[in-house]
Amino acid sequence: MKRGSRLPDMACTGRQRNDLILVAIVCLFFMVIFIPPYLQMNSLPDIDSPVEKLEDDDDAVFTSHRRRNQEQISVVTDSGQRRTVMPSSTGAEDVTNAPSKDSQDSDKKSSSYSKKTTLEANSKEERRSPGNTTGDIVSLDDVIDRAWSAGAKAWEELETALRNGEGVSKNVSNATANADPCPASLSAAGKKLDELGKVFPLPCGLMFGSAITLIGKPREAHMEYKPPIARVGEGVSPYVMVSQFLVELQGLKVVKGEDPPRILHLNPRLRGDWSWKPIIEHNTCYRNQWGPAHRCEGWQVPEYEETVDGLPKCEKWLRDDGKKPASTQKSWWLGRLVGRSDKETLEWEYPLSEGREFVLTIRAGVEGFHVTIDGRHISSFPYRVGYAVEETTGILVAGDVDVMSITVTSLPLTHPSYYPELVLESGDIWKAPPVPATKIDLFIGIMSSSNHFAERMAVRKTWFQSKAIQSSQAVARFFVALHANKDINMQLKKEADYYGDIIILPFIDRYDIVVLKTVEICKFGVQNVTAKYIMKCDDDTFVRIDSVLEEIRTTSISQGLYMGSMNEFHRPLRSGKWAVTAEEWPERIYPIYANGPGYILSEDIVHFIVEMNERGSLQLFKMEDVSVGIWVREYAKQVKHVQYEHSIRFAQAGCIPKYLTAHYQSPRQMLCLWDKVLAHDDGKCCNL
Repeated sequence: MKRGSRLPDMACTGRQRNDLILVAIVCLFFMVIFIPPYLQMNSLPDIDSPVEKLEDDDDAVFTSHRRRNQEQISVVTDSGQRRTVMPSSTGAEDVTNAPSKDSQDSDKKSSSYSKKTTLEANSKEERRSPGNTTGDIVSLDDVIDRAWSAGAKAWEELETALRNGEGVSKNVSNATANADPCPASLSAAGKKLDELGKVFPLPCGLMFGSAITLIGKPREAHMEYKPPIARVGEGVSPYVMVSQFLVELQGLKVVKGEDPPRILHLNPRLRGDWSWKPIIEHNTCYRNQWGPAHRCEGWQVPEYEETVDGLPKCEKWLRDDGKKPASTQKSWWLGRLVGRSDKETLEWEYPLSEGREFVLTIRAGVEGFHVTIDGRHISSFPYRVGYAVEETTGILVAGDVDVMSITVTSLPLTHPSYYPELVLESGDIWKAPPVPATKIDLFIGIMSSSNHFAERMAVRKTWFQSKAIQSSQAVARFFVALHANKDINMQLKKEADYYGDIIILPFIDRYDIVVLKTVEICKFGVQNVTAKYIMKCDDDTFVRIDSVLEEIRTTSISQGLYMGSMNEFHRPLRSGKWAVTAEEWPERIYPIYANGPGYILSEDIVHFIVEMNERGSLQLFKMEDVSVGIWVREYAKQVKHVQYEHSIRFAQAGCIPKYLTAHYQSPRQMLCLWDKVLAHDDGKCCNL
């Protein structure tokens, strides 16, 4: 791996050397005494729930079909003749005679696999991952087999629906006619509230001026096992008294296994915060990635700090420790110096109390959300880039609180004007340019999910418009697997035919087999285009392509290049969302691998991966980025030395100065980042 520059040698006297040795001994002593208990304290099991399967349980029917074994656009028919699949204008598949060589014209439209291709599959043994075992744990091979067979059924249903003309006449007016009405206000209490469950639905979202009023009562504190919080306080018991609840404004959940976006996360903590004081926390979350928390701890913000619609971000309340922020003390001394006495102010206690009813109101202002409790302003939280009140689909209330009623007023009377059909009709400018016949510098494969239309549209409107792509110096395509829902697949096919930048893969999408998309990206990068380098990223990754190409040129490495934000000596997690069993990965550490949101491989490594896959010797692992590290390690053993180019500019989360990629960006953040790029501004639009 590429190392940093070496520091110059520093000469030191004998006395200084002895002092350094003494300091080292003392540090070693403290590490031996205190580090093991600290590690034991923090070695708690991950409470993240496992990722749900992306297919619908009711619709996933597994058949005996096997996967494909041919080129991406070539089909072997029943008679043994090789043909090329060309998408027709109606969305169905036209099969015409063609030579076996990949046609450049076919890539101008969306490339998709046919059902017959999936039936001409490799044998099951060719897909076996070395090291997999049988037993109670479902092997990756079995998961892949089920995904391919279910995908064959889904593709057959899609072809049948397209032949019958389903979905062709659907338009915006039909979508609007079938939409739910938009009431001016909503309310629920008692049994009606219980029937709604935890989430209070908002059919038409919110707008500026909308107000949510919640009447409830915090429950008495209960005991929870929280060793980290206990160690912060004076007690030594790992059990802590906790009383807290949350109110969230949630966006649309588009993928199973992902929590919906939190447009506002309001978390009053009466007891149980790590500070051992009552606080109110605000935050946002997109794709399970939280932004920086905004905490109100009872200190009023300084007058010079920016306000939200003229209101302070945090109001003051009485604290039982008698502490005051440094800004308050400075104001007091300044008043004494100029001879100005303090005004009498009415001080309030923390606005919530266990067992006492409250009325909490969240109002959507012009600049942010405003929270009042029992008629008194408590806090204000500015809107963050990428989150819009119009996209709110529900209100979640959970935790240690008994809700008596919820009332929402000043709601919008029309649905948000966002329909994929409308974008398809007026979006000619966003169609993909044709693939050049000559060799290109960079091919970018973007992993996406079938119902991530908003994310793909944001990419088309932003970095797809960069000079490198428009001049065909670089080519980018989305790689999308099928969904168990036929309607979603029909919409995906329509989108693919229109924009010509989607490669549809005929298996049911699941997170634990996303490595199959990586294999198909490698195939496309050497079989359908001729690229010097192949890059992989996600549909929520903003890529500065011109800067990426410049970074590649700087290395002057044409073979054996593996570039990204590298991880070395990483151990597999045995619990939590990313858990890996000893049967799945028996080794102690992973090989060197780059973070999945963005990495680059040279053409020779990609050819090696494709050849290994065709021979049936490619090891598949459920963690896609680790799989690439395994393949590159094998390349280094069999072919030649690999140059690992590490750069933190491939940002795993959020934005950093002079970033090359920025991960976990919402569609609105993508647009903001693109505006910054056009303005030659390195400013940040993301909240991570």
